[in-house]
Amino acid sequence: MPGAKVDAYAEALVVVARAEGHLGAVEDDLFRLARTYEASDELRMALTDPALPIERRIAVVDELMGNKALATSTALASMLVAAGQAHDLIEIINRFVELAAAEREHEVAEVRSAVPLEDAQIERLAAALGKATGKNVEVKVVVDPSVLGGIVARVGDTVIDGSIRHRLDQLKELI
Repeated sequence: MPGAKVDAYAEALVVVARAEGHLGAVEDDLFRLARTYEASDELRMALTDPALPIERRIAVVDELMGNKALATSTALASMLVAAGQAHDLIEIINRFVELAAAEREHEVAEVRSAVPLEDAQIERLAAALGKATGKNVEVKVVVDPSVLGGIVARVGDTVIDGSIRHRLDQLKELI
Protein backbone atom coordinates (compact mmCIF):
# COMPACT_ATOMS: atom_id res chain seq x y z
CA MET A 1 0.00 0.00 0.00
CA PRO A 2 1.80 3.14 -1.20
CA GLY A 3 -0.38 5.42 0.95
CA ALA A 4 0.50 3.60 4.16
CA LYS A 5 4.20 3.58 3.25
CA VAL A 6 4.15 7.31 2.45
CA ASP A 7 2.36 8.02 5.75
CA ALA A 8 4.83 5.88 7.71
CA TYR A 9 7.85 7.69 6.28
CA ALA A 10 6.21 11.13 6.70
CA GLU A 11 5.30 10.37 10.32
CA ALA A 12 8.88 9.20 10.99
CA LEU A 13 10.21 12.48 9.56
CA VAL A 14 7.91 14.42 11.91
CA VAL A 15 9.09 12.41 14.93
CA VAL A 16 12.78 12.98 14.12
CA ALA A 17 12.39 16.68 13.24
CA ARG A 18 10.34 17.31 16.41
CA ALA A 19 12.89 15.42 18.55
CA GLU A 20 15.67 17.55 17.08
CA GLY A 21 13.65 20.69 17.89
CA HIS A 22 13.62 21.86 14.27
CA LEU A 23 10.21 20.82 12.92
CA GLY A 24 9.48 24.15 11.17
CA ALA A 25 12.96 24.55 9.69
CA VAL A 26 13.07 20.93 8.47
CA GLU A 27 9.63 21.44 6.97
CA ASP A 28 10.91 24.47 5.02
CA ASP A 29 14.08 22.68 3.88
CA LEU A 30 12.28 19.56 2.69
CA PHE A 31 9.54 21.60 1.01
CA ARG A 32 12.23 23.38 -1.03
CA LEU A 33 13.89 20.04 -1.83
CA ALA A 34 10.59 18.61 -3.09
CA ARG A 35 9.97 21.59 -5.34
CA THR A 36 13.53 21.36 -6.72
CA TYR A 37 13.12 17.61 -7.28
CA GLU A 38 9.78 18.21 -8.97
CA ALA A 39 11.27 20.79 -11.35
CA SER A 40 14.44 18.90 -12.32
CA ASP A 41 14.36 15.83 -14.55
CA GLU A 42 18.13 15.51 -14.09
CA LEU A 43 17.81 15.42 -10.29
CA ARG A 44 14.96 12.90 -10.40
CA MET A 45 16.96 10.63 -12.72
CA ALA A 46 20.08 10.88 -10.54
CA LEU A 47 18.25 10.05 -7.31
CA THR A 48 16.21 7.19 -8.77
CA ASP A 49 18.85 5.58 -11.04
CA PRO A 50 19.47 2.06 -9.69
CA ALA A 51 22.76 1.92 -11.66
CA LEU A 52 24.11 4.84 -9.61
CA PRO A 53 25.57 3.64 -6.29
CA ILE A 54 23.62 4.70 -3.17
CA GLU A 55 26.71 6.59 -1.94
CA ARG A 56 26.67 8.76 -5.09
CA ARG A 57 22.92 9.42 -4.80
CA ILE A 58 23.41 10.49 -1.17
CA ALA A 59 26.32 12.71 -2.28
CA VAL A 60 23.93 14.38 -4.75
CA VAL A 61 21.56 15.19 -1.87
CA ASP A 62 24.47 16.49 0.23
CA GLU A 63 25.71 18.68 -2.64
CA LEU A 64 22.23 20.01 -3.33
CA MET A 65 21.23 20.78 0.26
CA GLY A 66 24.72 21.26 1.72
CA ASN A 67 25.09 24.54 3.56
CA LYS A 68 21.59 25.73 2.54
CA ALA A 69 19.76 23.39 4.92
CA LEU A 70 19.97 22.07 8.45
CA ALA A 71 22.05 18.94 8.94
CA THR A 72 18.89 17.22 10.17
CA SER A 73 17.07 18.05 6.92
CA THR A 74 19.94 16.78 4.78
CA ALA A 75 20.21 13.60 6.87
CA LEU A 76 16.47 12.92 6.55
CA ALA A 77 16.50 13.48 2.78
CA SER A 78 19.57 11.23 2.47
CA MET A 79 17.82 8.57 4.55
CA LEU A 80 14.85 8.58 2.16
CA VAL A 81 17.14 8.19 -0.84
CA ALA A 82 19.21 5.46 0.86
CA ALA A 83 15.99 3.60 1.74
CA GLY A 84 15.05 3.55 -1.96
CA GLN A 85 12.20 6.04 -1.55
CA ALA A 86 13.34 8.63 -4.10
CA HIS A 87 10.43 7.69 -6.41
CA ASP A 88 8.02 8.68 -3.62
CA LEU A 89 10.06 11.67 -2.39
CA ILE A 90 7.52 14.32 -3.37
CA GLU A 91 4.59 12.38 -1.90
CA ILE A 92 6.45 11.68 1.35
CA ILE A 93 7.62 15.28 1.77
CA ASN A 94 4.21 16.73 0.89
CA ARG A 95 2.61 14.47 3.50
CA PHE A 96 5.31 15.42 6.02
CA VAL A 97 4.59 19.13 5.40
CA GLU A 98 0.86 18.50 5.95
CA LEU A 99 1.51 16.61 9.20
CA ALA A 100 3.99 19.21 10.48
CA ALA A 101 1.57 22.06 9.71
CA ALA A 102 -1.33 20.16 11.30
CA GLU A 103 0.75 19.68 14.43
CA ARG A 104 1.03 23.46 14.65
CA GLU A 105 -2.70 23.70 13.78
CA HIS A 106 -1.96 25.31 10.42
CA GLU A 107 -2.98 24.57 6.86
CA VAL A 108 -0.24 24.89 4.22
CA ALA A 109 -0.84 27.19 1.28
CA GLU A 110 1.48 26.60 -1.65
CA VAL A 111 1.78 29.91 -3.44
CA ARG A 112 3.37 30.13 -6.88
CA SER A 113 4.71 33.53 -7.84
CA ALA A 114 6.88 34.72 -10.73
CA VAL A 115 9.17 36.50 -8.26
CA PRO A 116 10.20 35.95 -4.63
CA LEU A 117 7.83 37.56 -2.14
CA GLU A 118 8.92 39.76 0.76
CA ASP A 119 8.10 38.74 4.33
CA ALA A 120 5.47 41.48 4.66
CA GLN A 121 3.74 40.27 1.47
CA ILE A 122 3.77 36.68 2.73
CA GLU A 123 2.23 37.78 6.04
CA ARG A 124 -0.55 39.74 4.27
CA LEU A 125 -1.15 36.80 1.94
CA ALA A 126 -1.37 34.36 4.88
CA ALA A 127 -3.89 36.63 6.58
CA ALA A 128 -5.98 37.01 3.41
CA LEU A 129 -5.92 33.28 2.65
CA GLY A 130 -6.76 32.54 6.27
CA LYS A 131 -9.75 34.86 6.09
CA ALA A 132 -10.87 33.36 2.75
CA THR A 133 -10.57 29.74 3.95
CA GLY A 134 -11.36 30.13 7.64
CA LYS A 135 -8.12 28.35 8.56
CA ASN A 136 -4.76 29.27 10.06
CA VAL A 137 -2.65 29.40 6.92
CA GLU A 138 1.10 28.97 6.58
CA VAL A 139 2.38 30.19 3.21
CA LYS A 140 5.11 28.33 1.32
CA VAL A 141 6.27 30.27 -1.73
CA VAL A 142 7.47 28.59 -4.92
CA VAL A 143 9.06 30.90 -7.48
CA ASP A 144 7.59 29.88 -10.84
CA PRO A 145 8.35 32.15 -13.83
CA SER A 146 5.53 30.54 -15.85
CA VAL A 147 3.05 32.42 -13.62
CA LEU A 148 4.23 35.64 -15.39
CA GLY A 149 2.82 37.85 -12.63
CA GLY A 150 0.36 37.65 -9.76
CA ILE A 151 0.06 34.41 -7.79
CA VAL A 152 -1.57 30.99 -7.78
CA ALA A 153 -2.42 29.74 -4.29
CA ARG A 154 -3.45 26.22 -3.31
CA VAL A 155 -4.84 25.59 0.18
CA GLY A 156 -5.84 21.95 0.42
CA ASP A 157 -8.20 21.34 -2.51
CA THR A 158 -8.92 25.05 -3.03
CA VAL A 159 -7.05 26.85 -5.82
CA ILE A 160 -7.10 30.63 -6.10
CA ASP A 161 -5.63 31.70 -9.44
CA GLY A 162 -4.78 35.40 -9.57
CA SER A 163 -2.02 34.99 -12.12
CA ILE A 164 -1.58 37.08 -15.23
CA ARG A 165 -1.42 33.83 -17.25
CA HIS A 166 -4.93 32.92 -15.97
CA ARG A 167 -6.26 36.37 -16.81
CA LEU A 168 -4.74 36.19 -20.32
CA ASP A 169 -6.37 32.78 -20.82
CA GLN A 170 -9.70 34.26 -19.74
CA LEU A 171 -9.28 37.12 -22.23
CA LYS A 172 -8.49 34.65 -25.04
CA GLU A 173 -11.79 32.90 -24.32
CA LEU A 174 -13.69 36.19 -24.66
CA ILE A 175 -12.08 37.12 -27.96
